[in-house]
Amino acid sequence: MFFRRIAALIGLFFAIVASQVPEYAQQYRQRLGGAIDELNAIIAGYDANAAQSGRTREDAISGMQKSEDRFAQLSGDQMRDTIVRRDRLQNQAENFAKAGPVGRMFVLAKDFDPGIAQRAYQAYEPAVPTTAEGFVTAVVGFFIGGGLLHLIAWPFRRRRLRGEPVRA
Repeated sequence: MFFRRIAALIGLFFAIVASQVPEYAQQYRQRLGGAIDELNAIIAGYDANAAQSGRTREDAISGMQKSEDRFAQLSGDQMRDTIVRRDRLQNQAENFAKAGPVGRMFVLAKDFDPGIAQRAYQAYEPAVPTTAEGFVTAVVGFFIGGGLLHLIAWPFRRRRLRGEPVRA
């Protein structure tokens, strides 16, 4: 009886922890959208400067990277990296939009941006899950937690059923 109560408590703990995954994924998606918006603003400003000087974005970046000035070279590299990152984040946002409620957690696990993930974690506040995905992850967490305890206790229960003494 005591073992079942402990298993239920551990299962409940895992359920609570697992139910937070969808909430974290939601907060990550919100930060992802903000990062994309900011990168788009930076790129739009760069494009406007390039157009005012009679160049395309690619011409401006190539010119900076071929410059004798090391600062200009680094700035060109940085702009190219900014565009690559924005494109990668937009692709991830599209994958989030295409994925179903539970699928979004797999999109997050598969390809997350470490900077956005860290900032989302730092600002994360637990919430009571009221979505279907929150319920599903809570149930999965409950069974994982209870199952782990049963798996750990299995050798001891087996000895007890055989009548062997349990050694500590």
